[in-house]
Amino acid sequence: MTATAKPYLTGHYAPVADELTATGLTVEGTLPPELTGRLVRNSHNPKPGITPTHWFKGSGMVHGIRLRDGRAEWYRNRWVHTPALDGAPYLTEHGPDLTASAAGTHVIEHAGRLLALCEANLPFELTRELDTVGAYDFNGKLRTAMTAHPKEDPVTGELHFFASSPFPPFLTYYVADAKGEIVHSAEVPGATASLKHDFAVTRRHVVFVEGNVTFDPADHSGIPYGWSDEQPARIGVMPRGADGAGRVRWFSIEPGNMLHVANAYEDGLGRIVLEGPTVDREGFRLSWNWWVGAPGRGSEPVSRSYTRRWVVDLVDGTVDEQIIDDLPVEFPTLNEEYLGAENRYRYAVSFPDEEGFGGYGVVKYDRITGARRIRPVGDARMPSEAVFVPAAGATGEDEGYLLTVVSDLKQDASQLLVLDAAGLDRIATVHLPHRVTAGLHGSWIPDAGQDATRG
Repeated sequence: MTATAKPYLTGHYAPVADELTATGLTVEGTLPPELTGRLVRNSHNPKPGITPTHWFKGSGMVHGIRLRDGRAEWYRNRWVHTPALDGAPYLTEHGPDLTASAAGTHVIEHAGRLLALCEANLPFELTRELDTVGAYDFNGKLRTAMTAHPKEDPVTGELHFFASSPFPPFLTYYVADAKGEIVHSAEVPGATASLKHDFAVTRRHVVFVEGNVTFDPADHSGIPYGWSDEQPARIGVMPRGADGAGRVRWFSIEPGNMLHVANAYEDGLGRIVLEGPTVDREGFRLSWNWWVGAPGRGSEPVSRSYTRRWVVDLVDGTVDEQIIDDLPVEFPTLNEEYLGAENRYRYAVSFPDEEGFGGYGVVKYDRITGARRIRPVGDARMPSEAVFVPAAGATGEDEGYLLTVVSDLKQDASQLLVLDAAGLDRIATVHLPHRVTAGLHGSWIPDAGQDATRG
């Protein structure tokens, strides 16, 4: 890679130039029959000849893999056709255009709608075949942007999400019911312009994280945020329910920034336990310089990203925090039946350190024993976020599978790797028709409750 090449346009992150549909994919091993559904995954993938000023501004391309009854029926990839894909600006003379979205961060399904997400914009609805339907505003009830990391409550089926803005109101919280209708929204008092990329939901609370990265109008990357020592780092704990916003409490924490939450829950003493990878000031500098392609960057898009645990005592008003692992990781996942409840296991992707030492792998943590297991994926091979799918009839938390798409630079190819979530052993490999751009987030969408006869 030359000194002037943008790192997010090279190597594992080099964009895919074509939209493809391939059927009858080759499978090595045996796909469990309960893996009947679709793995959908998003990526920043600008059109050929386009060089975005920031990694996050690359146009979204969604990749889908259809599995059914032990077969890999199809792979297809499609750009999310938003106005921004054709060059429409986000800022106009009338203010922000919430439809001018990269739509390249995440893709979820809720209440039968498949939504491509980018936190500065409205969601974009897609068909099951990944064609773009258009911007979706929850029947006119969503008039702000929407986080790329909503949380679906595994008990109620509600979708919790928020909008973060550099201008007041800085934070707006929403709940959509299991049918997809927004039934609650509230401005959260006390919030600031700090970047809030992700959040957590427990059984009784909503947990927001404000780090030291905040709105910076002097930044010219197109994503106007930067580290500020003056911006206080805090955790906001808000009771769930119609009157929760008025009872939010903010707790000071050590400087840092967290992009992605692993999970949060109330422990037996009623304390909030929150975990996720975080970076310090230097880690953010190295990471940001990678995201914008500036000198002085780390070797990877995340540098010095170590898992941290906060324990918030709501009675004493104190926070205990510590780094609980020194392995550079990102993209934490879990069995989402345990979202908001105490979980024993979590998963992540490991990265080389800021100087390029170490390798990529899929990591499993046991929070009770403290054990850490790493599944290396091989030289010049990089896994995507590992999505957990429960096994048929599972009774244990880690009885299931991890689905990760591996970018293979030596073969200029990609494979869907199916791992046993308990031991990280390989169960099956699905060969894809071309290399898939590395990053970012995705979802497994089972056929259960849907018309399984459709594509």
